[in-house]
Amino acid sequence: MSHSLCLPNYSVGEDCYQKIGYYARHCGKKAAVIGGKTAMEKARDALLQGIDGSGIEILDFIWYGGDCTYENGQVLMDNEAVRQADMLFGVGGGRACDLCKYVATKLDKPLFLFPTVASNCASVTAISVMYHPDGTFREDYYPNLPEHTFIHTGIIAGSPYALLWAGIGDALSKECEAVFASKGATLKFEPLMGVQLSKVCTEPLLMYGAQALAACREKRVTPELEQVVLDIIVATGLVSNMTTRIPEYYYNSSLAHCVYNGATATQFGGRHLHGEIVALGVLCLLTYDGQLEQRNRIMAFNHQIGLPVCFDELDIDESEFEAIAKRTQAGAEWQFRAPDITEESFIQCMRQQNQAGRAFLAAMQQRGG
Repeated sequence: MSHSLCLPNYSVGEDCYQKIGYYARHCGKKAAVIGGKTAMEKARDALLQGIDGSGIEILDFIWYGGDCTYENGQVLMDNEAVRQADMLFGVGGGRACDLCKYVATKLDKPLFLFPTVASNCASVTAISVMYHPDGTFREDYYPNLPEHTFIHTGIIAGSPYALLWAGIGDALSKECEAVFASKGATLKFEPLMGVQLSKVCTEPLLMYGAQALAACREKRVTPELEQVVLDIIVATGLVSNMTTRIPEYYYNSSLAHCVYNGATATQFGGRHLHGEIVALGVLCLLTYDGQLEQRNRIMAFNHQIGLPVCFDELDIDESEFEAIAKRTQAGAEWQFRAPDITEESFIQCMRQQNQAGRAFLAAMQQRGG
């Protein structure tokens, strides 16, 4: 049986919006912009300058609704400007990009994405994480890829520090999850490429992450910032697209994202950013897999830049671990897990990492670190 693999196209740089007209030239002349309120405000002038002289008309700037839910998607699909548009422009962070992918796929319209933060790889992947209206994880949806993604490093350099910080935490999961999820499998061409590519995702973060965060704090575009942004958005996104073919296989993510999916059901988990929780999930996965040297290395990095090393730092109590394990079972990460991963062993690895993280923090406090 035949299949197709679409890989993301992107432009990066402070002048990348100047290429909108070229890449959209075959998609029509009317566009509706959908995104976050702040994101659209920050990108609006550069976007309008980018389409100047291209003949593209923007029909409206439309708020995406605040979360990636099917309900918000229906509101957008019922919007007259969205229906009249030849193409859609999605502007913002991960949830806005994910919802735009869902809407564009349902309406069969070309989509161009303009990430304004580097918090995840949503703007180049064929996965949308869908939520219930109460903010809890619902399921994964598999949309079409955008036609092109425009990564404006100037806008991202001016984005909230916390979102780049969380983006580093999310990207830290790509290598360990892809390698762990595919362990023991006979990999065909595409997933084999994806898993091998995942092995370039971790080191740039450890090497340039702190410098990129410093640049973001100062709102400066630097080589280190660009390397980290491309790692978070493009490298991890390529891995995602190569390692996902439901229902045949799913090596894109694993236990680190199980921790995140389940944490949305806890009392205070919703207060924390996606990548912040995933960063702790990485440590849980490495603990489960016995990779203690790598776990300790990443635990030290997490602590250096302020990412969590134990559940106390996420305001999650061990009494909530069972709820985490129950909630996460709706996700592809759990459905495609290795047979030896049980609810009990998943809970146990969270307990073990919590103990290791507490011990690490106590040792650092004694040293004054």
